[in-house]
Amino acid sequence: MDEFDVVVIGAGPGGYVAAIRASQLGLKTAIIDKQWLGGVCLNIGCIPSKALLKNAEIAHTLRARSKEFGFSFDNLKLDYSSAVKRSRQVSDRLTKGVGFLIKKNKITVIMGSAKLKSKEIVIVTDVEGKEQTLKAKNIIIATGSQVASFPGVNIDGEKVVSYKEAILQEKLPKSVVIIGAGAIGLEFATIWNSYGAEVTIVEMLPRIAPLEDEEISAELQKAFTKRGIKCLVETRVHKIETTAKGVKVLVSSKESELTLEAEQVLVAIGFKPNSSNLGLEELGVDFTDRKFIEVDGRLSTNIPGIWAVGDITGKLLLAHVASTQGIHCAESIAGKQTQPIDYAMVPRATYCQPQVASFGYTETQALELGKKIKIGKFPFQANGKALGLGDSEGFVKVIVDEKYGEILGAHMIGPEVSELLPELTLAQQNELTITEIAQNIHAHPTLSEVLMEAAEAAEGKAIHI
Repeated sequence: MDEFDVVVIGAGPGGYVAAIRASQLGLKTAIIDKQWLGGVCLNIGCIPSKALLKNAEIAHTLRARSKEFGFSFDNLKLDYSSAVKRSRQVSDRLTKGVGFLIKKNKITVIMGSAKLKSKEIVIVTDVEGKEQTLKAKNIIIATGSQVASFPGVNIDGEKVVSYKEAILQEKLPKSVVIIGAGAIGLEFATIWNSYGAEVTIVEMLPRIAPLEDEEISAELQKAFTKRGIKCLVETRVHKIETTAKGVKVLVSSKESELTLEAEQVLVAIGFKPNSSNLGLEELGVDFTDRKFIEVDGRLSTNIPGIWAVGDITGKLLLAHVASTQGIHCAESIAGKQTQPIDYAMVPRATYCQPQVASFGYTETQALELGKKIKIGKFPFQANGKALGLGDSEGFVKVIVDEKYGEILGAHMIGPEVSELLPELTLAQQNELTITEIAQNIHAHPTLSEVLMEAAEAAEGKAIHI
């Protein structure tokens, strides 16, 4: 029986980061995964999708904005399959990098399905059915999540797809209905629309990007509509039927009931945890009502020696949250003091076009909490760098405590706004006020000037608006 200080089950952004940090801290570590290193994010998620989005940005410019930029073509040809192949190359490079880091840190890698027999014993079964027994002082569960679907809906991988099939298929659908207007739905809507596909988004909640600030959702829907993406909000899906030509989707709103026809349907309504068949129930591990694993601020479960990080905890299903949890968990195991993660202030980003990025409280949430607030807002239309890029849709909106100037949240839509988040989150984490943001000299011309201008607007001394 092989013995370890730490055994990590799951090699995604939470698991492999936890394993590396544990090894750095001198703990003998093993990591188990039944499919691949890097998890969903690196292999079929956030990394290859960003490569596709870059191709989509270029495709949209060539198709829809060539005259504006002074380009002309006799016969423009866009090869979607080449975009997918490039995304696979990007993914492969990073997954090989993870493999190198794991080897460099002397972490034992075991491929197979894991199950806990006790709080110290893990049985790993490989693809041939051969079993291996591991003993560990600490076990970290980092098994992630899987696609949630509708009762009675069969994701066949061809006409009805999840993000997995969507990101790997080399054929561009001519028309598609996307069910769900969260990050995955919005990003695939951008990709396929950029290449000329007819895209319809169906969202049961009152707005697309429903977890964002209301003004962000409204601005994004305006931009999507301008691009030709149809957005049906407050609309429920009742039935998905496959046909010889594609799919029929029966939907209804308050006003009407209609049938949408398309070549393909993407189901993007959310995720559920990979928490079953691990032996956790038998050990008495506590779960939430939705079967996510309950953890404390150190990422420990109610069973000493069993820990959990990443999507399986149900906190925020984001790769950077999983990685941060992985580091905190490994350091907790090693006896180091860690600060609990403030999940309300974690940065969030959706890489559609225009991009959306945010952290902290929305305007509505701040008011509901009884905060007295002031708001600073500045449009990209008044920013020289954005105008030069030809990408001036959107704005930055900061939510500020009226009395103390504390930054309570920020909500952005526009060019590369995901790259603008760290200045604000670093300021918030270190208790800087909106005054410090306003006084910080920003290079000109840059997109980041919009942060300074929004801060000045919150203080009532905006210069350029």
